[in-house]
Amino acid sequence: MKKIAVLTSGGDAPGMNACIRAIVRCAASHKLEVMGIRRGYAGLLEGDFVKLGPRSVANIIHRGGTFLETARCEEMKTAEGIKKAVEVLQREGVEELITIGGDGTFRGAVALAEAGDTKVIGVPGTIDNDVYGTDYAIGFDTATNTALDAIDKIRDTAGSLQRPFFIEVMGKDRGFIALDVGIAGGAEDILIPETETKIEELCLSIKRNFKKGKKCSIVIVAEGDEAGGVFQIAQEVWERLRLDYRICVLGHIQRGGSPTARDRILASKLGAAAVDALAGGKSGYMVGELKGELALTPLRDAWEKRKELDNNLLQLMKVLSA
Repeated sequence: MKKIAVLTSGGDAPGMNACIRAIVRCAASHKLEVMGIRRGYAGLLEGDFVKLGPRSVANIIHRGGTFLETARCEEMKTAEGIKKAVEVLQREGVEELITIGGDGTFRGAVALAEAGDTKVIGVPGTIDNDVYGTDYAIGFDTATNTALDAIDKIRDTAGSLQRPFFIEVMGKDRGFIALDVGIAGGAEDILIPETETKIEELCLSIKRNFKKGKKCSIVIVAEGDEAGGVFQIAQEVWERLRLDYRICVLGHIQRGGSPTARDRILASKLGAAAVDALAGGKSGYMVGELKGELALTPLRDAWEKRKELDNNLLQLMKVLSA
């Protein structure tokens, strides 16, 4: 019986468990044996494998995080680490590997495929949603809804106190979460790494909003914004306007929680598609969803090509926040 393995690597994302569940059960329908690798590439190097069957993945579809656990592994960035990983896979009799994660995860998968005979398929699982080749990555919908719920609550108190609130959401390099929650949460301003943050214009916007009679001003800040971060931005605004303000950093709350229906369905579809791709002899691809259709993208493209934001949403925000 052919043996495949699955691992989750990098930051966890709600829906990863649903994806593992789909992989294991679809593999069973193809008469494939599945091995789970605990703690991502770190667990692979240590040979931390566990056999998975249909009953092993019962009652996990609703759970956040990843029951296989995850980790970051610097050793996998070295030639020695890749060689060791290939040897472990060969020793365990694993011929095919499915990796769930983001660009770092896929870099490791490509290195493994090139160094040995292992066939690899990637599945995008990252709340940042910054992977090229799919409209949505597993975990993004849950993360945005979690952040939105917090922003709705903050708006209640912000209106009572009549002061600007600066809310930091995740997005070290990209502003996908900030843009979506900003639009959905009715934010007055959205600051993201993709656009230049101009403090003077931000101050004018805040002053204009209060002059119009608005009771609060919600400013969404992606953690990777180039202006120095939410604390520096808020301080610079205070130095100019002398308006009392509050800062809320949502942090890792965005990674946790039960996945939304949308993430569970997407994860199930992509997990099944990954198994089907391997069964069809494919290797070196990421399975994704583009315009509602399943799509295969070369793994290298997932990090070498840049996924673009919808600039129309940025323009829409400016109109709707008036």
